[in-house]
Amino acid sequence: MTKYLLKIFPLLLVLTQPSSFSAQVAAKPPAQAAIPLPSTRAAYPFLDPALPMDERIANLLSLMTINEKISCLSTRTGVPRLGVPSFGSSEGIHGVVQRARTSGGYERTMITTTQFPQPPGMGESWDPALVQQAGGVEGYEARFITQTAKYNRQILQLWGPQADLARDPRWGRSEEVYGEDPFFNGTMVTAFVKGLQGDDPKYWQSAALLKHFLGNSNENYRTSSSSEFDERLFWEYYSVPFRMGFLDGGAKGVMASYNAWNGTPMAVNPILQSILEKQWGVEILSGDGGAIKLLYSAHKRYPDMQTAVAAAAHAGINQYLDNVQAEVMANVKNGSITEKEIDDLLRLKFRTTIRLGLLDPPEMVPYSAIKDFPEPWNTAKHREISEKMAEESVVLLKNSAREGSAPLLPLKRDSIHSIAVIGPLADSVRWDWYGGTAPHVVTPLDGLRNLVGPNVTVNYAADETGQAAYNAAHTSDVAVVVVGNDPTCGADMARDWHDTTYDGGGTLPCTDPGDGREGRDRESLNLAQEQLIKQVYAANAKTIVILVSSFPYTIGWTVANVPAILHMAHSSQDEGTALAKVLFGDVNPAGRLVTTWPRSVEQLPPIMDYDIRHGRTYMYFKGDPLFPFGFGLSYTTFSYANLKTSSPFLPHDGTLTVSVDVTNTGALAGDEVVQLYVKHPKSKVDRPSQELKGFQRISLKAGETKTVQISLKASTLAYWNDTRSKLEVESEPLNLLIGSSSNDIKMTSTIQVH
Repeated sequence: MTKYLLKIFPLLLVLTQPSSFSAQVAAKPPAQAAIPLPSTRAAYPFLDPALPMDERIANLLSLMTINEKISCLSTRTGVPRLGVPSFGSSEGIHGVVQRARTSGGYERTMITTTQFPQPPGMGESWDPALVQQAGGVEGYEARFITQTAKYNRQILQLWGPQADLARDPRWGRSEEVYGEDPFFNGTMVTAFVKGLQGDDPKYWQSAALLKHFLGNSNENYRTSSSSEFDERLFWEYYSVPFRMGFLDGGAKGVMASYNAWNGTPMAVNPILQSILEKQWGVEILSGDGGAIKLLYSAHKRYPDMQTAVAAAAHAGINQYLDNVQAEVMANVKNGSITEKEIDDLLRLKFRTTIRLGLLDPPEMVPYSAIKDFPEPWNTAKHREISEKMAEESVVLLKNSAREGSAPLLPLKRDSIHSIAVIGPLADSVRWDWYGGTAPHVVTPLDGLRNLVGPNVTVNYAADETGQAAYNAAHTSDVAVVVVGNDPTCGADMARDWHDTTYDGGGTLPCTDPGDGREGRDRESLNLAQEQLIKQVYAANAKTIVILVSSFPYTIGWTVANVPAILHMAHSSQDEGTALAKVLFGDVNPAGRLVTTWPRSVEQLPPIMDYDIRHGRTYMYFKGDPLFPFGFGLSYTTFSYANLKTSSPFLPHDGTLTVSVDVTNTGALAGDEVVQLYVKHPKSKVDRPSQELKGFQRISLKAGETKTVQISLKASTLAYWNDTRSKLEVESEPLNLLIGSSSNDIKMTSTIQVH
């Protein structure tokens, strides 16, 4: 097993099938060297920061040729003749992506950037403030790469966060989203957007582009499938994280998904303009890579590419990830697209150019100073945020004790003389398709070796070959087995993009049916490596399982037998450091699950059933889950008391505060995640069994008590009134449930919404 898997993929082929990344690198960006400008440049009104934004953009458009306008419908938004720089783009859901490339007619060197856990891992921190800091790190590094002469790449529009929902654990791309709950995901999306765009009142640090709108949680058939669900689920579930990202976070960009909603492909769906643009203030409506071609080749909605391009433009798409300049020009010539229509599309798009300060004097733009050295990914500040995120993302799923003894974790340094570190993921940190290259990588094996030092024997075995795993476990005081999925289903994903005739998958099936990736849904929820866990446990009863995975597994045998289990998502550059600290108690784990883990796939509806009321998520799940939403253990214990509300009544347009006293009743300092759920016992419409409406992660010393205050906004309680076609807050009694997970409610109360 190669040690540093994050560092062994410097060369990637351009994908032959649609994907966001393939579109990003599909064409060589133009050089951004200084261009001789006309002497009258200083007099251009679009360069006057004192003028209103719309006046500046109108002037810029009046100076542009039709060819320049068509060119700016791509991700290269510069007008070199007029000295207007491009804001460009980069993938960025958990770190800026600037991998090397040597194909397609030009070479691009790799740039390292800070790499956080995959979004489910960031979500498992249940710490929006930390997620915002991570977004700030990413936005800062994008500015640095853009403005530093050594790199000089225009990547100020970052494609992220991913605002979709993990509706089904079989979805191959659930590694890209924060979780299954709309309020939770929306809170994390909002935090990440704020981090990316910064806190200056006028200028953005970088620009967020949310993806993929909407109802995009199946990979097989995704290029032609339709997600079928009603308006209530649109407004109350699927669109919520996007709406929060736009209205609460201030994001102005979005990427349409490949699929259709109720028969209409998203790239031409009228709601792009009627809802996103007109109601939520979205200014950049982007197609995904290859999405316009799919309108005629897969969805069969139009006869050819030229007609599809015109339809997308009419629907408001003002950013194309494929080269459609010839088709746009042909449409202009035959009158299918007017120059005024292109002006209207760019008028919204150039707002991002101005928000980024690209047309203003550098001394006016606070972020213009982010350049030169030191490289931020090597600074203590960015390393500290990365390590804290890795630590907070670790979820303790089980920590049992034999009769008369203490729980296995945390391990005690003075009693450990040898430790076995076993498994295919023990000496690697796995790269995923939308991650970049980290400046450093700490594997679990490295992390444990670094922590225990030279006086503790570390016995490593990659697998069971030659009974290596058994022997390592049998001769050690404790055995740590590190297992999980491979986010790319192997090292050859760049060559695996082939449509299959039997299921419309975008990539070849994974060798392990329990694995998934972009273009391929999971066929099973079983962990094939559970056999390795059984071998290790047979050799050593003191076995700890570290499950590093992008999604849930049905690990029933492991839960029933192994004394300690932890979960962490992939791709954190500090994965090993965080795990070692948690195992030895330097960090008390407080991560919480962001999805419901079923006991078997039989507990799930068919994957193409988008009506979540048929048994999806903790809100509608039928049966007993393996692990519930919001679940996670600690090395200490907590008690709850004195549940209060700031008022017994909540106005339709108001907010009240829910407070509760939380005490650390154990012997160790630790974090608790206080979760507020609501129930609608007398609603006139069907509601979920419970809904998350607030949460807060707090740190408590042993014996310490803190009063936790959580705001409850009436607007988050709204349902979609089909008769009146609007979101509406009911006058009703509302049950408040507060606890440490969706199925561990400590206290309840009731208020009246009026």
